[in-house]
Amino acid sequence: MATTSKAAKNAASKKDAGKKKASAAKKSSAAKGEQVAEVAPQVLKLIKNDPYLAEYAPAIEGRHQNVLNKMNELTNGGKQTLSDFASGYLYFGLHKTETGWVLREWAPNAKAIFVVGDFNKWKETTTYAMRRIKGTENWELKINNKSFKHGCHYKLHVYWEGGMGERIPAWSQRVVQDPDTHLFSAQVWEPKEEYKWKQTKFKPETNPLLIYECHIGMAQDKEGIGTYEEFRKNVLPRIAKSGYNCIQMMAIQEHPYYGSAGYHVSNFFAPSSRFGTPEELKALIDDAHANGLSVIMDIVHSHSVKNENEGLANFAGDPCQYFYQGDRREHPAWDSLCFDYGKNQVIHFLLSNCKYWLEEFHFDGFRFDGVTSMLYYSHGLGETFTNYADYYNGHEDDNAITYLTLANELIHQLNRNAITIAEEVSGMPGLALPFKDGGYGFDYRMAMNIPDYWIKCTKDMRDEDWKPSALFWEMTNRRQDEKTISYAESHDQALVGDKTLIFRMVDSDMYWHFKKGDETGNVVRGMALHKMIRLLTAGTMNGGYLNFMGNEFGHPEWIDFPHESNGWSYKYARRQWNLVDDPSLCYHYLNDFDVAMLKVIKRQKQFQKQPVVELWHHDSDQVLAFQRGDLLFFFNFSPYRSYTGYGFMVRQGAYEYLLNTDDVAFGGQGINDDRMQHFTLYDAALARENKGWLKLYLPARTACVLRQVRE
Repeated sequence: MATTSKAAKNAASKKDAGKKKASAAKKSSAAKGEQVAEVAPQVLKLIKNDPYLAEYAPAIEGRHQNVLNKMNELTNGGKQTLSDFASGYLYFGLHKTETGWVLREWAPNAKAIFVVGDFNKWKETTTYAMRRIKGTENWELKINNKSFKHGCHYKLHVYWEGGMGERIPAWSQRVVQDPDTHLFSAQVWEPKEEYKWKQTKFKPETNPLLIYECHIGMAQDKEGIGTYEEFRKNVLPRIAKSGYNCIQMMAIQEHPYYGSAGYHVSNFFAPSSRFGTPEELKALIDDAHANGLSVIMDIVHSHSVKNENEGLANFAGDPCQYFYQGDRREHPAWDSLCFDYGKNQVIHFLLSNCKYWLEEFHFDGFRFDGVTSMLYYSHGLGETFTNYADYYNGHEDDNAITYLTLANELIHQLNRNAITIAEEVSGMPGLALPFKDGGYGFDYRMAMNIPDYWIKCTKDMRDEDWKPSALFWEMTNRRQDEKTISYAESHDQALVGDKTLIFRMVDSDMYWHFKKGDETGNVVRGMALHKMIRLLTAGTMNGGYLNFMGNEFGHPEWIDFPHESNGWSYKYARRQWNLVDDPSLCYHYLNDFDVAMLKVIKRQKQFQKQPVVELWHHDSDQVLAFQRGDLLFFFNFSPYRSYTGYGFMVRQGAYEYLLNTDDVAFGGQGINDDRMQHFTLYDAALARENKGWLKLYLPARTACVLRQVRE
């Protein structure tokens, strides 16, 4: 799957006069009697950046106008802010008052609602009967009973015409699972002391953004579920020491099935209680900020779990209270429900959710999951996206597009330094471009073509057939006006049914020959390519780089969460840190290289703003070279050919090694003497451009990074 289709990318790369096409498109629309939205000229920056989009100017401008119209509607003509509108969590749900508690819910189809729990022996009583607030679709209960207190468990008995159901309040901020019955319920949560934040003025480092993707529950050696506290004490220091500057947390929103990895959310405002308390999550984020690490969460607004007792499905006898009608209600591939982004109440719920996590937990932003599924009526299933017409042919969900744009506007209004990332595979133009320029407002989009390409290389191609020109193209194949997050593999490539890169290359030798001195040819090859793949991926990033926890040191096991067929085992739902900590094993070689690689990247000021300039590629030799600011990257992908005195045309001067995948410290052979400086050779034909020939020894299957120390 490519971030943008090749046809679209080819179109984007051609230099053409787009203004004439944009004008022609407008005239054509006017001739047909269509109304073209009058918007500010700067909105067309998306089109100016890519002339081939001029043909679709009416659609682009129309989508922009849709957002302006909806924003105007939600803010009452600008009399309030979008942030004011997105404050539902301060009103709905359970809140402490001076005299007790108040509980409010949106339930338009309900006829009666009772609050039941351990405080009233789970019996319906008139004392705990909610009342409909006059003239609204909202229900309210004021509670003054002293037996209703911190730690109590409660649910709703919701009655509607012809039926009733046991429900968890939609706006619950604390949901727990009974260890015996395994049933979920809301919990009154009002500890005596509020959490006091230590870090209040944190600003993320994003140049470049270096993300460590993690899952709290599986971030420990033990066969069980890890906690926020264990992560804070044991894993957080590892991440800070390794050189990453951002943590991306999976599975924070409460989900009934642990094996869903957090992607079948039931309670959108409740941090998963299986990992600990809200205060412990806050302490984790606070400590991360103290260590210079921003924290973003995987937020799931693309769909919701189908469970009725735990989630939003059929909440008050209306299966479509939160979700689309008819065939659009259920996601055909995910066994889940799709939000109706055309309802203001649903927009209110989801925007409030964004604000809640930012304000209450100090998250620094979000990685929005399943954006492709939101953008299209087809959810992107079976689509090929071969040309720009595929993005503007009427099968796009304008409601979802409007919501996503509003979410980005809200998030950046609340925190101008916030980070938003779109997980999107179709290549929708403008996704990671500011709203004012005609985009949807994300800061980054995932470069999802890259891991797929590395799988293709390691699974379907001989090493001798790897072509540097193709590698370089795949690493840099992106819209130049939109920042991306590059990665060799994320949690997706580590899940059971798939294989990590190291496991594809080394296979069973991971178990028997990863001890120093006992490496087989498979191990040597796998380790070498593991380092080269990461260096090429990170070195060509256009904004950010991501790694899933454990993959940096070649974790030997796939991820398989406990389920019935594996006997509910946690054996593969953990990270074996003991392996990388063992100096007798090879894992630490890969980890040490990862640390060194990030250190070199961070030595270059404004790394992500430095253009990636190709110096050389030769497919037959399997040699590639490119420059990034002061850093020069050299790769020899040949599995058996080493080259002596391989020449590259660079600026005249002396060069030193900063990084070498073949260093013995990283499990290499140490063939090169990295302490030596290399001087360019004079060439009269190049001297006028202040260039000369840099001759290097390139051992087979190695890569290195050099920089100029003086002219």
